[in-house]
Amino acid sequence: MINELKVKLTALGMDEAMADKAIVTIAEFAKSKLPSVMHSSIDDVMAGKNPDLGQLGGLLGGIKGFFGGK
Repeated sequence: MINELKVKLTALGMDEAMADKAIVTIAEFAKSKLPSVMHSSIDDVMAGKNPDLGQLGGLLGGIKGFFGGK
């Protein structure tokens, strides 16, 4: 997932270092806005793992509509 984001960012003209920094900044921002129990899921994604989205599932389902998902 992170590699896909990195590819998209570099396609927009960012170099790899800038894309990496942007991704870390996004993760830190997300952590600052989410309850601490969800931080490990963000850490898992950053480490290239598939996180357990048990409690995030409903939240992500609701947010999906913002981005055109059904």
